Amino acid sequence: MRLQACFESPNSLQAHVERLVRLRTGEMIRELRVEVLNDTIVLTGRTATYYTKQLATYAALDLLKDATLTNEIEVVHDCRIKPH
Repeated sequence: MRLQACFESPNSLQAHVERLVRLRTGEMIRELRVEVLNDTIVLTGRTATYYTKQLATYAALDLLKDATLTNEIEVVHDCRIKPH
């Protein structure tokens, strides 16, 4: 089953995943970007901890249980990363 079949459009799916990831991570991912490529979701951005990266993974997978997820969020150990 294609991911987009559950949503009105790929943009709707993308926006829904992005909102959920922001909510679950307390907006601690800078430059968060969600891409929908066929049946794969790709997360990119920057965060200060591996824990936040893991929260992003679980947030997306909770929404899309059968999806393929690629989490390319970069962990940057820099305490200046704050929510935007």
